[in-house]
Amino acid sequence: MGAARCSRLLPLLLLLLAPWGPRVSGGLRSPRRRWPVPYRRFDYRPKTDPYCQARYTFCPTGSAIPVMKEEDVIEVYRLQAPVWEFKYGDLLGHLKIMHDAVGFKSSLTGKNYTMEWYELFQLGNCTFPHLRPDMEAPFWCNQGAACFYEGIDDAHWKANGTLILVTTISGAMFNEMAQWVKYDNETGIYYETWTVQASPDKNSTVWFDSYECSKFILRTYQKLADLGAVFKKIQTNYTSIILFSGEPIYLGNETSIFGPQGNKTLAAAIRDFYNPFKPHQSVREFFVDLFKIIDRVILNHQFYLFYNLEYWFLPMKSPYLKIIYEEVPLPVGSKASFGV
Repeated sequence: MGAARCSRLLPLLLLLLAPWGPRVSGGLRSPRRRWPVPYRRFDYRPKTDPYCQARYTFCPTGSAIPVMKEEDVIEVYRLQAPVWEFKYGDLLGHLKIMHDAVGFKSSLTGKNYTMEWYELFQLGNCTFPHLRPDMEAPFWCNQGAACFYEGIDDAHWKANGTLILVTTISGAMFNEMAQWVKYDNETGIYYETWTVQASPDKNSTVWFDSYECSKFILRTYQKLADLGAVFKKIQTNYTSIILFSGEPIYLGNETSIFGPQGNKTLAAAIRDFYNPFKPHQSVREFFVDLFKIIDRVILNHQFYLFYNLEYWFLPMKSPYLKIIYEEVPLPVGSKASFGV
């Protein structure tokens, strides 16, 4: 999940402490469609807009993924630590808001490496847009990308998190994985914070899946399993931030809503919804906007979601928002196993 501007996310996190608000049993219906909505992949990664600025530089020590000798034996490590651990220690670990990565150690060279996927411009910017006075449409800085660099910061991962061996692979498998990472990184370019589902029930309908750090690690593990990696039998849990709603209603894209022939009433409603999530300059401003968020999300059951460059209306329902830390088992491969 990575570093972020806390002020943009804190109002939503505070909703976790709000058990009140009327329950609703359903919402408006949209035409029958496929759920969850498939995450959209692209042909190439666009250049970022200079308006988007990161408080913390993305991947400051990043390097190209090396080509390993095919006979190398490489240890693969599960890495997990609380979000913003470098700044706040285990504070968000108590809420189980965790960031995931994967580590590699070459037996031939003794070198180790870290690979992760996170936001280019911090989590707050990926979750909520900027409302620029010179633009009708909300402006998003929501790209995410893979970061690969030499070294594993043992202290960072061990202090309040996890650093544990999960499998061993060959150099040839590592090189195949590296080719897959290049494709995955060039085609899956937008960070999606929210999982959206119908209820907290285990078999509840999922309307939208998130696309963030843990999903990249899960895809990487699955790719290694498909290449023949055999994973250890250990429990692995991951963080999800879930919104609960009735069936979502498709609204349109930026052009159809905010363009010259767009729906000005809907455009104003979307801008008005996102306004309280802006960075706050004072405590008073923060609490004023917090009450606006409570009014819209909990009392009026409204949320506007931006997903795949399109807008959706979510008829929100109790419990509205929940952070879960649940087990996702390590994968089972589909090729002949590689043994060391």
